[in-house]
Amino acid sequence: MRKERHADNKTFSMINILKKCLWKNFGASIYMLKNAIILWPEEYWNTNKKFFYNTYHCLVFLDYYLTIPPKNYSTMLPFTLTDPGDIPEDAIDDVVPNKIYSKKELLDYLQSCREKCHKVIAALTEKKLKERWIDESENMYLALASSDAKNYSVLEILFYNMRHVQHHAAQLNLHLRQTINNAPDYVSQAEDNL
Repeated sequence: MRKERHADNKTFSMINILKKCLWKNFGASIYMLKNAIILWPEEYWNTNKKFFYNTYHCLVFLDYYLTIPPKNYSTMLPFTLTDPGDIPEDAIDDVVPNKIYSKKELLDYLQSCREKCHKVIAALTEKKLKERWIDESENMYLALASSDAKNYSVLEILFYNMRHVQHHAAQLNLHLRQTINNAPDYVSQAEDNL
């Protein structure tokens, strides 16, 4: 009986260690994205749209990949899935925002996604980590994810999502360097705990 109790405590502590580590890193990635958005000059917001489209894309997918199950996804900042021939010049995919949202709107969306991420990670259990992220329902938003995503566990989609945020934060930092010769500092971990 003692061994079973010890095993349960070990599992419990490993889950807590994993959740803490995941949040510290995911939270840092989100914070780096936020810092890049904040640094982008207001005067470029409506003229240099590549930064906006990259940011919007990253936030929509951050939110989408945090939606478990994804069939429940809805966005704070609506978009249209656009035909390839109708994609605006600076957009990076067919997920085209219904308008050019303000920096404040994007930062508010980012904060909402950050809170959602914190909540998802805090609620993780061993069982939840093993659940499949995508079900087989027909939903127009499932078109947002690649067919490979259908085989992701919740743990895998969280890592995938974090890497996606890091990828776009790095692109935004490069864009900042090329445009204003400045970029935010590296963030090693989230400042808050679970």
